[in-house]
Amino acid sequence: MNLTEFNQGFPYLYETHLHTKEGSACARDTAEELVKVYKEAGYTGIMVTDHFYRGNTAVDRNCSWEDWVEAYCRGYENAKKAGDKLGLQVFFGWEESYQGTDFLVYGLGKEWLVKHPELREVTIEEQYELVHQAGGMVIQAHPYREASYIPEIRLFPNAVDGVEVRNASHFGRSLREDGVSMFDVQAMEYAKKHNLPCTGGSDIHCTKLLYGGMAFPRKLEDVQDYRKAVLGREGLPMDYRAIRESMKMM
Repeated sequence: MNLTEFNQGFPYLYETHLHTKEGSACARDTAEELVKVYKEAGYTGIMVTDHFYRGNTAVDRNCSWEDWVEAYCRGYENAKKAGDKLGLQVFFGWEESYQGTDFLVYGLGKEWLVKHPELREVTIEEQYELVHQAGGMVIQAHPYREASYIPEIRLFPNAVDGVEVRNASHFGRSLREDGVSMFDVQAMEYAKKHNLPCTGGSDIHCTKLLYGGMAFPRKLEDVQDYRKAVLGREGLPMDYRAIRESMKMM
């Protein structure tokens, strides 16, 4: 199926929320395997956002900070190597968790992480300041999701640059009468209330694609260009529900 038919005028498709087996304890498939299926599905690029230090990381926290960062970045680096071979762009990010409240961070890299071991202890507000000072971007992931690992809904409109308003892993969960996930509906209302840019992603942990992400009218240059495009509101969260429902009819 040609995914661009669902994103006319926005043919460049990017997965923005992806977990690899190398970096996330809950992921089932490797970076190389994920790159292959996204390339075959027609995506332009992916962003590897493995669970970070306080999240469900696959990396041993008992090692030194520098060794931890080195091992943590392996999922991205394996994906980048595979993506370069297949012609799929691969960008770096991470997903940090604060007692079930999750944030996606983009625009910074391994060298910056190595220099900031304090990330293991900073507050949400301090994370935002550190990332901003370095030219990065913070997105609150799935802010209204209800799950066993989330004790309460917490919102931080003054400590984020945008909101993930479409998370494809919400497909079929907490539905409104029209079949749209209330988790996403509430996130969209929240973003509009605070005039925050909107993003979309799959939150994928395996090679069974959920068909989420962002669609853009142009090809992105790098992860900083993604930051620029989101803040400039150039892209659209992909309508994963429409894509998946249409696939059932084929």
